[in-house]
Amino acid sequence: MKGSRGQNTVEYLMMLAVIVGVILVVGKMFKPQISNIFNQIMGMVSSAASTVAQTDGVR
Repeated sequence: MKGSRGQNTVEYLMMLAVIVGVILVVGKMFKPQISNIFNQIMGMVSSAASTVAQTDGVR
């Protein structure tokens, strides 16, 4: 019974290592696109914040 538990732990660690590896490879492949999307979102948040600040001063 103990050997089975250790085997399950090793299998889960191997699966975790594969998943982390896939995430790293995909992240490296799409890094430029992710950066552009992040910059676009930051621009939208910034313009929305400035709009709110301008309308808040009108009151």
